[in-house]
Amino acid sequence: MNWINNVVRPKIRSFLTTKREVPDNLWVKCPQSGQMVFYKDLEANQFVVPGSNYHFRMGADARLKHLFDGGEYTKYPVPSVPLDPLKFRDGRRYIDRLKDARAETQLDDAVLIGEGTLDGQEVVAAAQDFRFMGGSLGMAAGEAVIAGMMRAIEKKTPFILFAASGGARMQEGILSLMQMPRTTIAVQRLREARLPYIVVLTDPTTGGVTASYAMLGDIHIAEPGALICFAGPRVIQQTIREQLPEGFQRAEYLLEHGMIDMVVHRHKLRETLSRICRLLMANKAYAKAKPRAFNGYPYVNGAQVDRAIIDPRGNAEDEIVVEAEPVGEDERFDPSRVAKRQKAKREGESESPRPQAEDGI
Repeated sequence: MNWINNVVRPKIRSFLTTKREVPDNLWVKCPQSGQMVFYKDLEANQFVVPGSNYHFRMGADARLKHLFDGGEYTKYPVPSVPLDPLKFRDGRRYIDRLKDARAETQLDDAVLIGEGTLDGQEVVAAAQDFRFMGGSLGMAAGEAVIAGMMRAIEKKTPFILFAASGGARMQEGILSLMQMPRTTIAVQRLREARLPYIVVLTDPTTGGVTASYAMLGDIHIAEPGALICFAGPRVIQQTIREQLPEGFQRAEYLLEHGMIDMVVHRHKLRETLSRICRLLMANKAYAKAKPRAFNGYPYVNGAQVDRAIIDPRGNAEDEIVVEAEPVGEDERFDPSRVAKRQKAKREGESESPRPQAEDGI
């Protein structure tokens, strides 16, 4: 009887009934307040905890969907790069880590490029995904950032970057560090094209990404509580062996010390980005204007003309340049003339007799 109750009946019951499995991420605990939040509600609220306003990290695809109109965008293809040029191996092979990261995130690498419309205006945006090996900057990520900037130049649109990274990818060595100057040059190309480059610093933005393209934007926006730094607070504290101020290297601390321009809640981020893009792209003549000298004289107020000065009240079709009466040659700053004057002064002092010292001095 016991055999029937303990073995046979449970076997039959297991065939007739199916066990319901509860997902691991059904409920999420807020690290700040300890509040338990239903995952679907958290996702619908852009991963912001309703009570504490704690900002969880977002994936790259979710970032772009919340940015573009209707949540629709076109993924821009990125040039392919060698997957494991150094044949790197630590505890595991680097190629295996890449496969796992791709399976988890459904991304080719840490940066996703998308193009679409933001309140009707065309925009190119890049989003880093921290889930992909900590959003680290490698060859593929560097190529993606550069390709996105070049696409913005091609379409003459603003470029928006959502930064989230732990820094350069150590598995690619110097090839990873090489992306820092390469992306910096791409930022310079954007500036030469006179197109807005807006950076949204999310948690965390650290290391080589902070030391390169993430801090070279025209406007820097940070999400509340985001960690933004080169070396982390624990590293600094262990190095200098001193207690750091509360909130050190967080977005609010950096805003107070002038390192970023604004801290914006995630719910207001899209509206803020749209307004900034409209303001910076309002005068289309800014990108079309050509430098012009005053009466053929290549100087304006003593400085050589190298770019046009645009009147923001002008029309897009007008070529508006602020002209000024040129400064005379004798009034213009000339380093060689200053050097000659200083040399003559020194020679005059050396020729004049020195005063005799009094006794006892």
